[in-house]
Amino acid sequence: MNDASTDLDYRSTIRAAALTFLERHQGEHLGDQGQFIERTVNHLVESFQADKSMALRLTCEALGELAEINARQRVDLHASESHAVVITDPVRGCAWSVPVYLIYEHLISAGRATRV
Repeated sequence: MNDASTDLDYRSTIRAAALTFLERHQGEHLGDQGQFIERTVNHLVESFQADKSMALRLTCEALGELAEINARQRVDLHASESHAVVITDPVRGCAWSVPVYLIYEHLISAGRATRV
């Protein structure tokens, strides 16, 4: 393997790690994207010994990808029930059934809800 190929593989790995971290922790930073980016960059630097500027660049790229992923996820009203909401991602071919009590517990009772 040449150096360019190795560098590309390393960058791909770090970007994938950034996306995974962002997906896993996005619910913890609903109000402060700057803190979310900083936390992700620090994770990449600490876990993968990535250069901070490269970690920031790859985090921003992964944030763009996460926005695309989040935009295509939809609530499937036909499959949802009064006690569970079904969320689908047609590109990945995935569906998740989320109990309503978890939505309440993690969003509403945690103080992240706004009154309508």
